[in-house]
Amino acid sequence: MSTRKHTALPKAQILIEALPWLTRHHGKTVVIKFGGNAMVDEALKAAFAQDVVFLRHAGLKPVVVHGGGPQISAQLDKHGLVSEFKAGLRVTTPEAMDVVRMVLAGQVQRELVGLLNQHGPLAVGMTGEDAHTITATQHRPEIDGELVDIGRVGEITAIDTGAIEALLADGRIPVISSIARSQDDGHVYNVNADTAAAALAAALGAETLMVLTDVEGLYEDWPHSDEVISRLTASQLEKLLPDLSSGMVPKMEGCLFAVRNGVTTARVIDGRVQHSILLEIFTDEGIGTMVVPDGQGES
Repeated sequence: MSTRKHTALPKAQILIEALPWLTRHHGKTVVIKFGGNAMVDEALKAAFAQDVVFLRHAGLKPVVVHGGGPQISAQLDKHGLVSEFKAGLRVTTPEAMDVVRMVLAGQVQRELVGLLNQHGPLAVGMTGEDAHTITATQHRPEIDGELVDIGRVGEITAIDTGAIEALLADGRIPVISSIARSQDDGHVYNVNADTAAAALAAALGAETLMVLTDVEGLYEDWPHSDEVISRLTASQLEKLLPDLSSGMVPKMEGCLFAVRNGVTTARVIDGRVQHSILLEIFTDEGIGTMVVPDGQGES
């Protein structure tokens, strides 16, 4: 009897530690951008699925948004199409767009839905095209003072959360591929998944936006230091944006947009750590960088 008591007690303590967070987050929507290493490593993928299902059973409403950079590049290679990037964005020809759509909606999303549904009839896959969830126009980035045509890359103009809200009300977990319908020309567009997740989080009035990355968070003074900034306000982040590495920019711009548009906190977390989502939501020790609206205390 005493050994049983001994092994069970720490488990009970861990569960009780989560209680204030369970209370705080109950019934709240959390948008999670799935990407980076967590997308390609089998153990991390399985842990991610467990975390998301845990959130759902703990009374939260998770919404998953994903891109698929590595998978898209691999398929373009197979089709003999060159991956070209301008201003950090993939140049997306009509042929490449067909591959992007096939990979995101037909491969990455399907796999994720399958992993989540090992735990019950929970996940439903969709793309931004479904029920006008994400609408976009062509995005033309400015390079050296000129607007450049990079093909079917979209800039979000509208979000309709109706289908997502209906799924959440039914207890489902929406899994959304970052493809948008066109506002004006009948095409579909490839949208940056960080940007899509931020726009959806704001439109859904989410409590939290979580972006999985392949780094520990936002570094204080990279490359001179690997100290992670654990918390910063929207204005503090805005000052840092010009100096960030190109891969981090859409993630941090997304966090900034989210907290400036009604999302309570936005977090960049290390997707290479198993169960990083649970650690971030249910413990004091949060393991990434948290962005909060201005007026919520400096770090």
